[in-house]
Amino acid sequence: MGWTEGPVLVRTPATSANLGPGFDSLGLALTLYDDVEVELTGAGLAIEVDGEGAEVADRGDRHLIVKVLRRTFDVLDDLAGTGPARPAGLRLRCRNRIPHSRGLGSSSAAIVAGIVAARALHPAGSLLGEEAALRLATDIEGHPDNVAPCLAGGLTVAWTTWDGPKSVRLESKVTQVVALVPEQRLATERARGLLPETVPHGDAAANAGRAALLVAALTGGLDAGVLLDATEDRLHQDYRAPAMPESAALVGRLRDAGVPAVISGAGPAVLAFTTASRLDSMGREVGNGWHEHPLDVATRGARVMTGEPEIRG
Repeated sequence: MGWTEGPVLVRTPATSANLGPGFDSLGLALTLYDDVEVELTGAGLAIEVDGEGAEVADRGDRHLIVKVLRRTFDVLDDLAGTGPARPAGLRLRCRNRIPHSRGLGSSSAAIVAGIVAARALHPAGSLLGEEAALRLATDIEGHPDNVAPCLAGGLTVAWTTWDGPKSVRLESKVTQVVALVPEQRLATERARGLLPETVPHGDAAANAGRAALLVAALTGGLDAGVLLDATEDRLHQDYRAPAMPESAALVGRLRDAGVPAVISGAGPAVLAFTTASRLDSMGREVGNGWHEHPLDVATRGARVMTGEPEIRG
């Protein structure tokens, strides 16, 4: 079996990690998608980007998806025992809808898209199973909380063992959320840099209990009051608040009004476990300057699309 010349179209969902107390472990796939089309060519590298990230289309070999494609090709070559066999040229087209540097998993979506596309193109692609794909994606991203739901869809719990990252996929009975996205961006590295090396034992214990309760609330369809308690966090949100004061204030206002709201990932987007209609009736609490994205929980993770590539529309 030879290389698939393509084009191969991969769709990857946005993700929200942490969900309040589930720091670096809980993640949720959302129905906001990036589409990535990859095609093998005779020579060279061509990149087109429509939407978010268009300003980095000229990065060439330094473009994240290109780097992931080539790294995955190398991994598959090793698995197949064929030695280096990179294609002569690549053509990459991206339609990006996931906001960048807002805490909605844009880098994880790019990483997973590169891995899934490479697996579809490479003649030995079937050798890279789901666990190996999670390991590779985590190695590139640095943590599994976003890449796990991006690969699997739904609600995921991810953890790391001596032999690499693991994850389980759960069915969330909470199926609707609203992402509130500000104009300003925040680099994940900056947000992580604000976290202390140690936290009080009481805060750690409180978060452990809340994270367990959150899994029960999401999978058991428990009422909003329980979900409000379950989304309380003491490990990261307050420490990161100085870098995103408007987001922290919005979370506070929504929670005071009884809406389970959290910082999405490293922020500054806010994730509210509620409906758009309820938020529309809470104009005072929400305030101005937020782009509302009513979203469902994505039941499927990254996948190769069949039929006419939508990216061409």
